[in-house]
Amino acid sequence: MRIAISISQQTLTLFNTQNQIIANYLVSTAKNGSGCQKNSGCTPTGRHIIRAKIGEGSPINSVFVGRRSTGEICSSALMSEFPDRDWILTRILWLSGTEVGVNRLGDVDTMQRYIYIHGTPDSNPMGVIGSHGCVRMRNTDIIDLFDLVEVGIAVDIQP
Repeated sequence: MRIAISISQQTLTLFNTQNQIIANYLVSTAKNGSGCQKNSGCTPTGRHIIRAKIGEGSPINSVFVGRRSTGEICSSALMSEFPDRDWILTRILWLSGTEVGVNRLGDVDTMQRYIYIHGTPDSNPMGVIGSHGCVRMRNTDIIDLFDLVEVGIAVDIQP
């Protein structure tokens, strides 16, 4: 299996080992565009793997801060209380770059940048740019994807 993410199309496609499409989802990538530089707010490009899966069994709309569940469930009231929070919800697929000097190690390290595929509030639009660098998905979609993939699966992110 492998994942292909298209920044230009704002899609994530999951392929089986025979290169057949298993699932296709709308996503939202960085409003700052594509790029691998630390502190850029961009979505990194190139070859990655899923390094860790976080949140298995958590309720839909569970809030995560620093990859830990806060015990909160995202709601409009909670979003009003914390208007500047980057909402990471439901599940996290933590990405790690595999190309040294491109998206791994030094000032371009995807994992050290805490770049994830994760759930987001339903009020955030999909199919358009808008994240702070991560790949946002609908909560039901991230649960579906999370249950289909394993740690180590290849993730290719293209501009």
